[in-house]
Amino acid sequence: MDWLQDDEDVKFMLKGSKLKKVKSGTWKKNRQLKLQEDGLSIWCESRNKAPTFSVMDIRDIQEGHRSEVMKKHGSSFSEKRCFTIMFTSSRTNLDLVAESEEEGRRWVQGLKKLISRVETMSQREKIEHLIHQHLEKADKNNDNKISFKEVKNLLKMINLKVEDDYVNFLFQQCDKSRTNTLEEHEIEEFCNLLMQRPELEEIFQHFSGHGQWLTVGELENFLKEQNEVSIAETCLSIMQKYGFHDNAKQNQLLTQDGFMMYLLSPDGDVFNLDHDKVYQDMTQPLSHYFISTSHNTYLMEDQLGGPSSTEAYIRALLRGCRCVELDCWEGPNEEPIIYHGYTFTSKILFKDVIRTIRDYAFTVSLYPVILSLENHCGVEQQTVMARHLKEILGEMLITAPLDGKVLSELPSPERLKRKILIKGKKLQNAGSTPEQLEEIADEYDEENVKNDKKSKKKLTSELSDLVIYCQSTHFQSLEQTWSKQAAHETSSFSETKAKKLIAENVALNFQKPGMEMDLNKGKFRQNGRSGYILKPSFMRDTSIRFDPSWPLSRAGLDRKQLIINIITAQQLPKVNKDKKNSIVDPLVRVEVYGVPEDNSTQKTRHIENNGFNPVWNEVLQFTIIVPELALIRFVVEDYDTASSNDFIGQFTLPFTSMKEGYRHIHLLSKDSASLSPATLFVRIRIKSL
Repeated sequence: MDWLQDDEDVKFMLKGSKLKKVKSGTWKKNRQLKLQEDGLSIWCESRNKAPTFSVMDIRDIQEGHRSEVMKKHGSSFSEKRCFTIMFTSSRTNLDLVAESEEEGRRWVQGLKKLISRVETMSQREKIEHLIHQHLEKADKNNDNKISFKEVKNLLKMINLKVEDDYVNFLFQQCDKSRTNTLEEHEIEEFCNLLMQRPELEEIFQHFSGHGQWLTVGELENFLKEQNEVSIAETCLSIMQKYGFHDNAKQNQLLTQDGFMMYLLSPDGDVFNLDHDKVYQDMTQPLSHYFISTSHNTYLMEDQLGGPSSTEAYIRALLRGCRCVELDCWEGPNEEPIIYHGYTFTSKILFKDVIRTIRDYAFTVSLYPVILSLENHCGVEQQTVMARHLKEILGEMLITAPLDGKVLSELPSPERLKRKILIKGKKLQNAGSTPEQLEEIADEYDEENVKNDKKSKKKLTSELSDLVIYCQSTHFQSLEQTWSKQAAHETSSFSETKAKKLIAENVALNFQKPGMEMDLNKGKFRQNGRSGYILKPSFMRDTSIRFDPSWPLSRAGLDRKQLIINIITAQQLPKVNKDKKNSIVDPLVRVEVYGVPEDNSTQKTRHIENNGFNPVWNEVLQFTIIVPELALIRFVVEDYDTASSNDFIGQFTLPFTSMKEGYRHIHLLSKDSASLSPATLFVRIRIKSL
């Protein structure tokens, strides 16, 4: 990356620095940190087997004492020396202290520049970077030449097993100097051979009359087959973005390279880019929306003995979560605490959590945040909770009905922008004085409900008065909900029940990766990641009784046939990186989730020993009865004859956000980190039935 050599901050990072890594009050150790020559990976001195991390995996850089660790244990250091690296994955934050304020500034500025650079990198640049990264590793003697043996090692590194005869053929084709090694331009030629995409070349040739480029008319024909809208406008945009040569732009021509770059770009993605913005009506009542909701938000790991942390709230909010849970218990020094009751999880102060929510509530979405209070505190500490909520959140907190009126329906997300609502129990007598108390039954988590344990607690009016629009009620039945439940009342029930029903809030463990969170993130990727999704009209109309288990009973069904051609995959990662000779045998599984009748799974055959560019060309077909509620999950696995298949990557999206035509699917890891440049290449067709 030539630009690296011109930036002073980046050059400083390339030299490396000795920084102090902070974990606790007693654990503060010096660690060497150094940007690698590739400009995209950073080496951090560690006992860890994988001491390097990718700039692509960094979510954010926090300056000063903003992280929980820095707030507690970094106060002895100048804020300008402190910074925290936050990751997109479940990897623990890296809290660092520079030796000087100047050094801290260099690292913060340099990291931000690298993150910005990664965001603007094309898919081709990422692929080239990946191959060059492996080339450097393959060049064992560091002579900037690649021998035949080193080429064979390179192919294993990039997840590809090829017969020696074919490797030798490629090698001889590039070894123009006949030195039995590849040098400079010969290495570039070899890389270009590896990056060839015959399936894209075939599509290009099919639409190109000349064979060297696409004219405006030819590109329009391709876009029609893609089922694009605003074809003339889209065509012009593609020509301008991906017509790399001035001559091509002036003559309105798209070269084969430009065509390939277009298909690999966000414009060629399977996800509809228009849905990356808020595109739905946000002026309807709050109950007309699905809301991204977190369960046991305070936990970083397991629910029995893991740590509680304000960082968990930051992660949930930065992922678009709009309803977080606060499990509140009596704490020492008259300060309420949050933890998972009756377990060995650690404890955090209620007021620290509220400050964190205030600071991060509207970083990724301006729409309202709901604080779901599980109240196990006595009268005195409930009063403390109410005081903290009002003093810390200030004008953000809804403390009275909008316009001073109790409405017959809930306000809209639009009206509640930048506002925080409290969800909890409420005194039945609206005219209660501050001294009046009422006994309420605490609803414990499902595991405690099994034991039928309920304890009586008294609720103070100070806390009750903050519950304006989201009053907790016990869920009994759908019939009771339809007939009796008021607009401001919300019911809670288990995730097991939630799978059988369709509700506004289904609370998930954001800290636990897996299929459920894949579906949740896939669903809430749409509508600008706002955390609010407008329900289909048949779920908002009170005159319609929609039964998910019997969807055919509803009039006006718009059934669809989904036809997916799984064509190829590119640059799949190794499952077992410790075994250099281990190469994946990938297969693709497509899963449909929605109403019970739509749930379905189909898969391709597996391809042996090729994670670099496997070819399937297999067609999978699905019938979808309620497309408005369907989610499509693409899963790539490493086939194993002796045990269950190993997960490689996945991508989930709403059926209604899926683009037709030839599309790339950019795969994500188990914890939703990008696996770039790993992709699937597919063709999507949708037909009405």
